[in-house]
Amino acid sequence: MSDAKPVIAVLGGTGDLGTGLARRWARAGYPVIIGSRTAEKAAEGAKALHAWLEDQGIRGAKVEAMENAAAAAAADIAALTVPYDHQRGTLETVRESLQGKILIDVTVPLRPPKVGTVQLPAAGSAGQEAQALLGDGVKVVSAFQNVAAHHLQEGGPIACDVLVAGNDKEARETVVGLVEACGMRGFSIGPIANAAAAEALTSILININRQFKCHAGIRITGTEGGH
Repeated sequence: MSDAKPVIAVLGGTGDLGTGLARRWARAGYPVIIGSRTAEKAAEGAKALHAWLEDQGIRGAKVEAMENAAAAAAADIAALTVPYDHQRGTLETVRESLQGKILIDVTVPLRPPKVGTVQLPAAGSAGQEAQALLGDGVKVVSAFQNVAAHHLQEGGPIACDVLVAGNDKEARETVVGLVEACGMRGFSIGPIANAAAAEALTSILININRQFKCHAGIRITGTEGGH
C-alpha cells in the first residue's frame, strides 16, 4: 500500500494565512500547490515558498503554482484561505473541480470595519454557506479560524488548538491529521453547523489581540489529545 501523502492545493495561497499553511504542510512533506487568481501571482507565491524552505534547510519539496481552478483540479485536498468577500466567487470557479474531494474552509465572516464584532451570516456560518454552494459531492470541513497567520508563518511551535467541523466524520479526521502535521492539536467538534462557534471566536480573539498586543489562540483543557 502506498504511503504517499495527498496533494494539497491552497486556494488563495499567497495571502498571510495561505502562506502559513503552505509552509507548514510543505515542511511536513506534503506536495503543495499554490493557487491564486492569476498564474503569475501563484508563481510568485511558489517561488517565495521554495526560498523559505531552503532557508529552513529543506530541499526537494514538491511545490507547484497554478490558477485556483487548475490547482483545485490537480489536488486531492483543497484549502480555501481567501477573505469572506471573495469566498463565494472563488468557490464558484472551483466547484466542479472539487467534486469528490475535501475542502478545508478557513473562511471567517468578518465584515470590516467592525471585525471585532461577531456577524455570522444568515446561513449560520461561512462553512455552511460553502457546503450549500458546493453540494453534497464536496466534503467541506471548517478549520484553522482561530490560529494567527503570524504563528503559522514563523514555523515554530504553536500553543493553539484547532476546532474541526464537518458533516463527514472521516473527512474531519483527515483534517485533524493535517492540523497535527502543522504542529497543533485538532479537535473534531461535529457537523458543519458547529463551525459557527469557531468563526465567532475569531472576533473575540481580535478584541483580545487588540487589548494585549498579542496573537491569541485557544486551548482545550482536560484532555491530552485531539479528536
